[in-house]
Amino acid sequence: MANKIISISRHTTSAIPRPHILYDLDVISFDGGVFQVTKRYSDFVKLHNALGDSLTLPPKRILATTFVPSAWVDDFLIAERKAGLTSYLNKLLALPEYNTSRLLQKFLSSSTYRVTVEVNLEDALPSTLSRQEALRIRKQLENTDSTAAATPIAAAYYPDWVDDTFPPEKLDYSKFDILFFAFATPNSNSGLNWDSGSQSILQRLVSTARSSGHGTKIVLSIGGWAGCYWFSQTMSTAANRTTFVNACVNAVNTYGLDGIDIDWEYPNQPGAGNPYTAADAANLLSFFTSLRTALGSSKVVSAAVTCLPFTGSNGSPLTNVAAYAAQLTYINIMNYDVWGASSNPGPNAPLGNLCGTSRQPQASAQAALNQWKAAGFPASKMLLGLPLYGYVSKSTATTLNGIAMPPPGLQVEEYRERVLNLPRRNPMAACPLPVQGEGEPNFLEGAHERAKKAPETVHTEAAAGDLSAYFGQQIPFNQIVALGALKKSGSVYVQTNGYTEGWDDCSDTPFLFDVSRKTVVTYDDTYSLADKALFAKQNGMAGCFTWSLDQDDNYALQNIIRSSLGKK
Repeated sequence: MANKIISISRHTTSAIPRPHILYDLDVISFDGGVFQVTKRYSDFVKLHNALGDSLTLPPKRILATTFVPSAWVDDFLIAERKAGLTSYLNKLLALPEYNTSRLLQKFLSSSTYRVTVEVNLEDALPSTLSRQEALRIRKQLENTDSTAAATPIAAAYYPDWVDDTFPPEKLDYSKFDILFFAFATPNSNSGLNWDSGSQSILQRLVSTARSSGHGTKIVLSIGGWAGCYWFSQTMSTAANRTTFVNACVNAVNTYGLDGIDIDWEYPNQPGAGNPYTAADAANLLSFFTSLRTALGSSKVVSAAVTCLPFTGSNGSPLTNVAAYAAQLTYINIMNYDVWGASSNPGPNAPLGNLCGTSRQPQASAQAALNQWKAAGFPASKMLLGLPLYGYVSKSTATTLNGIAMPPPGLQVEEYRERVLNLPRRNPMAACPLPVQGEGEPNFLEGAHERAKKAPETVHTEAAAGDLSAYFGQQIPFNQIVALGALKKSGSVYVQTNGYTEGWDDCSDTPFLFDVSRKTVVTYDDTYSLADKALFAKQNGMAGCFTWSLDQDDNYALQNIIRSSLGKK
């Protein structure tokens, strides 16, 4: 029994024999298997009484007068009860004296709901509201849902190392609905480590965001590419998870945060050479369940993820992540670093496999959306990651490798309109002819790396357009402009100083090349970012985030992202 965890992601109502609520339990085994049972609140009461355990069930909140359907809309009390029941069962499973109990095993193995059984008052949807108050809250919730659907979220990561150039006091908070503050990191004691001075920066960020009047939420991101070494150990036992949950809650309370973002790169994968185990994904779900219970339903609980669902115990992506969706506010899909610097460059952040020729068909915005949806994660909880940086390759290529060039007869613009639900537009440039050579992809699947300092060889007196100091490295968009490979022309950016601007129809991304300099830059600009943001909006995603805001050119990229999401 101890190798299972419980999630209550859904509830339904029944009018027979009297109106009452049914809870759908997902019983999840560590091997990724999931089966469902349906229970009433009174079933939990019977189990609790039969076991005689010392744990606490959520309040009964009996509606003692009559069953008033209009009072069923108190979603806050329903969420409270589901979270409480989930916590109760997972605590039982964590206790040796109960996790092998036949009563508990029977409870989790079959549904006890029968329509012919008289319903206890405890099984009514929990509400302490009058009919008038219930109707008021229902109207408020409906209006809130409608607003949320019409205005997707525009978010960004704020790294603690950019304080000197982008201090919190200078940010325009009207540009951001959420800022993910990066990073705190787990330590060997299942607590949190902080960079020197970062807690002070976080305090300033929260203070200035609150005083801005724009309602920007501040969420602490934990982990990052170089900060995940202790995640597997931290998640490995109930005791460690409890300690870590307490550390997260303490951070939220201490700094007045709006939530926690877990950037584990990656569960059951080595990432930057980190320890990992087959139980990572299951342990992570247990943690999310406990964190959600501890923080309540109003706080953001998010996870930075790759284009594929979490890796299960069998080494393959999980096929059912509905239990994660029940606990998480968002997943932040890191759709970038698909192809790094190479002598045969490829796209950093493909929108899709538009020509069917990609050597990495699972790595694109389109693939990520489909893969997570197929595993049971709703699009409305997905934030699409957009990079504000590119890669500089030492290469004489004039096209992108591994994805470029549509097969004969393929109408790429028709594909964009039909499959990606994006409008037709005039391409920026014709797709150049391919070069020979295979090259190797750098499929890090979106590593949130700490920014490298500008190379020592970059000097202000360097020739305009000379990017050689960045060979083999990431380059911020604003540095592509500052060093003279791009220049702003109105609201867009165009090539300059000997560069040719190419457009890869197959990934829907731009690139720059200068054969004489042996330089190719793969990146995203106002056109490609607008397409990705529109793709997110058209497909019902929650919105977009960027990595990271310090790499923008005076909000030019953030502005086009917001505009394409339908925001001012």
